[in-house]
Amino acid sequence: MQPHRQLSMGLIALGAGAALTALLGPFGTGTLHYRTSELALNQIRGGDAAALLVLAPLCTVVAVLALRRHPAAPVLALGPAVYAVYMYSQLILGNEYGQVPGNVERFFPLLLSLVLTGAWVGVSATRLLRTTRLPATTARFDRVTGGVLLVLAAYVVLGIHLGSYLDAVSASPSDPQYLGAPTAFWVVKLWDLGAVVPAAVVVGVGLLRGRAWAKAPMYAIIGGYLLLACSVAGMAWAMYAADDPGGSLAQALTVSAFVGALLAAALRLYRPLLRGPWVSVATRSSSDRSSDRSSDPPMDGHRAMVSRASR
Repeated sequence: MQPHRQLSMGLIALGAGAALTALLGPFGTGTLHYRTSELALNQIRGGDAAALLVLAPLCTVVAVLALRRHPAAPVLALGPAVYAVYMYSQLILGNEYGQVPGNVERFFPLLLSLVLTGAWVGVSATRLLRTTRLPATTARFDRVTGGVLLVLAAYVVLGIHLGSYLDAVSASPSDPQYLGAPTAFWVVKLWDLGAVVPAAVVVGVGLLRGRAWAKAPMYAIIGGYLLLACSVAGMAWAMYAADDPGGSLAQALTVSAFVGALLAAALRLYRPLLRGPWVSVATRSSSDRSSDRSSDPPMDGHRAMVSRASR
């Protein structure tokens, strides 16, 4: 199977599976009952809304680009791949099995397939990136992006997790999220502090130092962070709509503003991927260019020089 077609099929499966899970879960029909607290269910509703309204359409668009062998497809696929592995593994592991009623275990094959499909999309995209020349970025742009990643990492640690961790290990924990769903609480801590933050720090430092290897992971982390931010915004609005004690209008507006800022940064990052000059050059392998040259009609020296320069 051609690599681009393989990537496209993976993205279509991921988008369809994410939409199906959202429609079956508490945001949709409620057929899928997670074994967790009502407070955590409000967050899952928001995450399902983001999956249905953002992740699934994005996967469809990128799948079409992959079918057209667009060079931006593997880069754009990295974000959904990272998000799927991150989010759906949490929906499997973060339940209070044996403590709270539900039937999530019956849907284990569906949730597991989303984790595996996300990994498949990530591997397929990475394979294509090995033969793709990413658009050039300036040293200043790399430094700014590296700084943004370090700020995001610091925010996740200090602004999101530190306070709740200190509360959880205190003599009298009071955080309703921890008290209502302790398993999900620690699973999120594991993923964020054990994987997301370290990856952002490593790539951020690499960009600040001008390392070429940090370019591809930069797209994956920014894309994954953007989808995660959309999910968190959905959670914040769902919590506010349900009068959740952990939610508020100020929180929902703040998170939404953060999503807007991150979206602006992501658009600035991804815009060069869709520009014509890069598309016309980077999609073609050396063998394709050799084939093109062999099939070109004879041309005089001046025309040949101009043709090679344009390529």
